Amino acid sequence: MSETFTGNFTQQEPISEEAIDAAVSVMRSGRLHRYNLSDGELGEVSLLEQEFAALVGSKFCLAVASGGYALACALRAMQVQPGDRVLTNAFTLAPVPGAIASVGAVPVFVGVTEGLVIDLDDLKAKADQADVLMLSHMRGHICDMDALMAICDAHGIKVIEDCAHTMGGGWKGVASGRHGGMACYSTQTYKHINSGEGGFLISDDEELMARAVMLSGSYMLYERHGAAPSAEVFEQIKYHTPNVSGRMDHLRAAILRPQLQGLDAQVNKWNARHDILLVGLRDTPGLTVVERPEGEAYVGSSIQFLLLDWTEAQIGEALRRCADRGVELKWFGGAEPVAFTSRYDSWRYAPSEAMPATDRILKGIVDMRIPLTFSEADCALIARIIRSEVSAVFQAG
Repeated sequence: MSETFTGNFTQQEPISEEAIDAAVSVMRSGRLHRYNLSDGELGEVSLLEQEFAALVGSKFCLAVASGGYALACALRAMQVQPGDRVLTNAFTLAPVPGAIASVGAVPVFVGVTEGLVIDLDDLKAKADQADVLMLSHMRGHICDMDALMAICDAHGIKVIEDCAHTMGGGWKGVASGRHGGMACYSTQTYKHINSGEGGFLISDDEELMARAVMLSGSYMLYERHGAAPSAEVFEQIKYHTPNVSGRMDHLRAAILRPQLQGLDAQVNKWNARHDILLVGLRDTPGLTVVERPEGEAYVGSSIQFLLLDWTEAQIGEALRRCADRGVELKWFGGAEPVAFTSRYDSWRYAPSEAMPATDRILKGIVDMRIPLTFSEADCALIARIIRSEVSAVFQAG
């Protein structure tokens, strides 16, 4: 009888008792708004900002309502204007081009490699088309950041890093988000720390971060931030920066602070599960695994593999057979968006030109979440199921 997996691919770990107690304390205080503070009190949001800035080694940090808000806020802080062109990955999730479109700018899509990172040759070829790159470390894959920054620096391109899937990761000892001028993170339920929705924006640039704080809805209460520039910097920009409110509240910050302290341990758990899946899928007929490059400190909260040059019918059959045995896989190659999967030609608000080499890769990308409610034994079982069903379809031709 065939093995079947009975776990749940959307079930996250419970919020810890420490975080629940902290949240209850905030609710009992009645002071949920980040600027509703007692005299001399810093508050949960500012404490969280200080702690996250220290974790990644950034001078400044702003906690916001969502990772998507952080992306659009970064673009506004960099003064991207309607009609401006912004480089970004062809392989990403819809909030990235959505943030670009939300400020009236136009995405310019850059190709993807079989390593599922931005194609640096294509970036170099398109470097004269825009002054800003919104770089998505999509599904936790980090490109050669030294090579990317060399291209961007040579062409005067400012970089915003989308680190929604790489919190806790890095490149050659540098934390993810610390190469570009600004970086954005998410604390949505399926990310590495969980407040339902939420996010961070970091930078070492005083003016950029002062604009971001004003944009987020600080009014003239910016002195209540613990990880922001000095008041003198705000004096220079406060009359010229609109309020586009997207603040985090104390309740979510209270839930996140204990999780942040345990992030390293969570990363180790994810990577142990990811690596079991990776080893189990290697050398599967017709399946290409995505190997991690030397220099990348990854967070294996999901895993991807490629079914290159398979027909849509073959891919559909493989996914159906896996689903029948309890393994939920997502496909990025479909012509129509499904759930969170979509591709650059799905976003009709963002004009695009066909990229055949990228299209070939996108057509073959299969994705799977790795919740920490899965055990290591679960991951070994899942790998066996995928291996069996993909092999059966491939060998049947």
